[in-house]
Amino acid sequence: MQLIDGMRRLGFRKWYERELLQSHAHLTLTFFCAIGLFAAFEALVQFSSWTDRVIDALAIAASAAIGVWSLRRYLYLLMHAEHVANQADCPQCGVYARFTLVEGATGPRGVTVCCRQCTHRWSISD
Repeated sequence: MQLIDGMRRLGFRKWYERELLQSHAHLTLTFFCAIGLFAAFEALVQFSSWTDRVIDALAIAASAAIGVWSLRRYLYLLMHAEHVANQADCPQCGVYARFTLVEGATGPRGVTVCCRQCTHRWSISD
């Protein structure tokens, strides 16, 4: 989910929560792929026909590819959420995650937000 769309639709706290939940779902998929890899390697030893071994090798390759993809996605989503969350403090009053989006104020520096407490504006980079 895009940062500005997610914050506009859900608010920062819900967006952050969903990013963390989505990243940990990818970590769970990585765990299941590791279990699939261990099971496929165990089955590889027991098969005697070549067709069973080829199918098992394809299962190993698929589990490894999906596992690597999901691990990379987990790390990306987690680091992205933490990068944005580290910028959610108001530089002036120090309050955390109490801001509103300034409409039409997106640019190369990121999303412009306004503190609800002191009305200070700053940018959150994506």
